[in-house]
Amino acid sequence: MKVRPRDRFAAEVHLTPATVSAYAHTVGDLPPVHHDPSYAATTRYQRPIASGAHTTGLLMGLTATHFSQDTAMVGLEFWFRFRRPIFADETIRLEWLVIAVRPNARLGGNIVDLRGRIRNQVGETAVGAKGRV
Repeated sequence: MKVRPRDRFAAEVHLTPATVSAYAHTVGDLPPVHHDPSYAATTRYQRPIASGAHTTGLLMGLTATHFSQDTAMVGLEFWFRFRRPIFADETIRLEWLVIAVRPNARLGGNIVDLRGRIRNQVGETAVGAKGRV
């Protein structure tokens, strides 16, 4: 796959309260706002939200899936900014944009700089991201 600046890739993910709770339990993210609808109703969110580990994991996973289709790849660094909650029952859109591609002889491949985001189901940016793979 030839990677060029301005290339884009994306995916939609449908979250459910069960999958959000299971993921949070698996990674040890145990605040009740991820698991308990009664508790979440008493918070400013009013309903359960996905954990940051879950949402950022989905974004990083998309880069791995996309770039490893025909070559080995590794993530080098990622940065995230949480702007809005992502609710446990919404469909979200994961998006990445290739910003730069630089050959790196020491690594035997290219370094790819990315900008990404997660949009909630009303189209707002909930998580902003930068990445390097």
